[in-house]
Amino acid sequence: MKPALVFDWAYLNHDTRGHPENKKRLEVTYSLLESSGMLEKIDVVKPRPAELREVELVHVPVYIREVQDFSARGGGVFFQDTVGSAQTYETALLAAGGAVMAVDAVFGGAGGAFALVRPPGHHAKPDQGMGFCFFNNAAIAARYAQEQYGIERVLIVDWDEHHGNGTEYIFYRDPSVLYFSVHRDWSYPATGWASKVGEGEGRGYNINVPLPKRSDNADYEYAFLEILVPVAGQFKPELVLVSAGMDAHERDPIGMMKLTSDGYARLAEMVNEMAYVHSGRGPVYILEGGYHPPSLAECVLSVFNTLLAAGNEGEEKAINRQRFSSGQIKKGVLEAVSEVKKHHAPYWEFK
Repeated sequence: MKPALVFDWAYLNHDTRGHPENKKRLEVTYSLLESSGMLEKIDVVKPRPAELREVELVHVPVYIREVQDFSARGGGVFFQDTVGSAQTYETALLAAGGAVMAVDAVFGGAGGAFALVRPPGHHAKPDQGMGFCFFNNAAIAARYAQEQYGIERVLIVDWDEHHGNGTEYIFYRDPSVLYFSVHRDWSYPATGWASKVGEGEGRGYNINVPLPKRSDNADYEYAFLEILVPVAGQFKPELVLVSAGMDAHERDPIGMMKLTSDGYARLAEMVNEMAYVHSGRGPVYILEGGYHPPSLAECVLSVFNTLLAAGNEGEEKAINRQRFSSGQIKKGVLEAVSEVKKHHAPYWEFK
């Protein structure tokens, strides 16, 4: 089956004007998918707005009304760096609905799906929006998949340059959702430490890998192979979701990392393999950050190329290919990965 792109031009209606999170991000990305011929190889799915009951799987009703009232007043500054317009509430519902429909697509047999949505979501908590986010699209998608399809184990891989504090908060006590975040240490919102492993029954199911500035392709790959791959093998997710922030790209004006589009492709290869091996279905990618539109577009195109390759029989298994030597990995990255293993040794086996 073809991969699916979930997209609607209505995502541009969330008007942030000169804000870094603006409509050009999606305009440039869709244009590249079109000019590259990718749209001819995939299925384009028009999203529906999320129903209130679906949003309420994650967010409290009083907060949802706050977002609605904010838009009804014409928008403006919602919270610190988070801005919007009269169309923000409807667009945020459509973004959450896009994530939900991406889940439907993979359960319907699509070869993976990418929800090209905005506003992003991974900083949003049940009762608070922040970090350019209103509703937590990935969290809503996870809860929807559990409710709609009866699955018990969801893996959320968050490779945004920033830690998804909202997603962590939502699932911190929940062993049914394994949250894995690789992000820059001390980046906004200054959360996501390796010692934060979860609470109660959720201990061990919250994995943070804070990496130093300027971590590159080899550093990220090392973190995935040393931590995510073995843990996913033990967790055996029935669905893999990706909070696909592309702001760790070396040209991003906000992020301070050194990933390239090839590096994102390598991470996607590993995610795709995990998804198919453990769940028998493709992963769901949900756009988060990425503030250099041309780089964002290149990274999304790279992900689709990996999804197309993953659907071809006879492809070499991505997880087992190592493209680095230990000498290439930064000392700070080696130390960070070692710290994560120390905190999670009671819950998972590492090599």
